Amino acid sequence: MANSAQARKRARQNEKRRAQNASQRSMVRTYIKRVDAAIEASDGAAAATALAEAVPLIDKMVTKGIMHKNKAARHKSRLNKKVKALAS
Repeated sequence: MANSAQARKRARQNEKRRAQNASQRSMVRTYIKRVDAAIEASDGAAAATALAEAVPLIDKMVTKGIMHKNKAARHKSRLNKKVKALAS
């Protein structure tokens, strides 16, 4: 356990940040699942709308350091490919 005041404060800050990051990560996963659900339902319009909502959020997570840029690019690429295949 942290003994100094500085270490105790750091522990509090880390716990708060960990909870915030977990919440943000969960939110991104939910948005990705919405796109996948629309694709499964073969609803092209809903899938395109869900993708348009998910992409800026994924980019924001990269900026905040919650998600790696390559992982974000992979998710966006795969989702976009699925939505385009559904449209055609």
